[in-house]
Amino acid sequence: MAFDFLVPVKDKVLAHSELLPEQALGKNVHMHTEKDGLPVFAQADVAIFGVLESRNAFEKKPEKLDLDEVRIQLYRLMMGNWNSTIIDIGDVEEGNTVEDTYFVVKEIVAGLLEENIIPIVLGLTQDITFPTYRAFDKIKNMVNLVSIDSRFDFGEDDELISSHSYMSKIITDKPNNLFNFSNIGYQSYFNAQEEKDLMERLFFDAYRLGEIAANIELAEPVLRSSDIVSLDLRAIRASEMGGSRNFSPNGFTGREICAIARYAGISDKVTLFGIYEGENSYQAFQMIAQIIWYFIEGLSFRIKEYPSSKSEDFTKFTVPTDTEELVFFKSHVTERWWVEVPTILAEHTKTNSVALLPCTEEDYLDACNQNIPERWFKAYRKGLN
Repeated sequence: MAFDFLVPVKDKVLAHSELLPEQALGKNVHMHTEKDGLPVFAQADVAIFGVLESRNAFEKKPEKLDLDEVRIQLYRLMMGNWNSTIIDIGDVEEGNTVEDTYFVVKEIVAGLLEENIIPIVLGLTQDITFPTYRAFDKIKNMVNLVSIDSRFDFGEDDELISSHSYMSKIITDKPNNLFNFSNIGYQSYFNAQEEKDLMERLFFDAYRLGEIAANIELAEPVLRSSDIVSLDLRAIRASEMGGSRNFSPNGFTGREICAIARYAGISDKVTLFGIYEGENSYQAFQMIAQIIWYFIEGLSFRIKEYPSSKSEDFTKFTVPTDTEELVFFKSHVTERWWVEVPTILAEHTKTNSVALLPCTEEDYLDACNQNIPERWFKAYRKGLN
């Protein structure tokens, strides 16, 4: 069984947690220990685990991220007004081959998903996104993936999978269960024009760093439609992460990335959150810990809602345009918006109704001004293919 490959949380983390006040996370997380073994999965909502695999790193680093220090910083934070039960199941060490590690990660994630537990994966390199994606093979037919990253990570056609090319592997690997890929925070000078053209040809969504930084709320509907969220910490600017040479002077601020993590937690569709490419500095450990805290904070605000004209909780707006008649819904509970996309068939939605795409009020206002929202157009074209 794949869970047998997990190594317990280190003694120094346990010792540190023992000294914390009762309100701290470390006093409330059920941990995998050498003495007691794995925590009970029943009633658990979130499972944290690390992946100590780095052989496919694009840039070789002198030392691996110290996940024990990340845990120490996380567990000293105070609990919010949460009702989530959190477990820490330890770490996956390197297998004999990278493929062995991938297989174990895939099986662990699949096992957690089957128990309706949300994995928070702390990986050394972002190629770990690939086995987490493959874990959905027997769980869900079509998967939406959001990457918070300064790069698209397609790589060259003949390049072996690495932390800079894992998306090419996801797109081409069979069975192809990827329905949509969205990037939040790309920086143009890190991406070849061919990669941008590929994003357009595949009707994938991409949002530049400046676009999101100017209006952080644009990230919310993107994350609301995602199953997997993969965060490359190099999307955060260097000054926020301790000034490492592997980070760029441009990127998200700590406040912005925590807001995005909270949006990911609020999304009732997100079932896996991965954090990758961290480096060893006290500031980076704190940043990773606070990102996790905000994701869990978001979980406590989740509301399962699906728009319907028959529900008093939603208002339906029909907007005629020159080419299409768009139907929008607004929630009175959360004030979130959706738009119908008639070409996305029931095989993707698992219902007999027209698919609903999360959107913003600005999309509705654009439609009122006879401008078809770009997110609707891409989803419509994707459904035709």
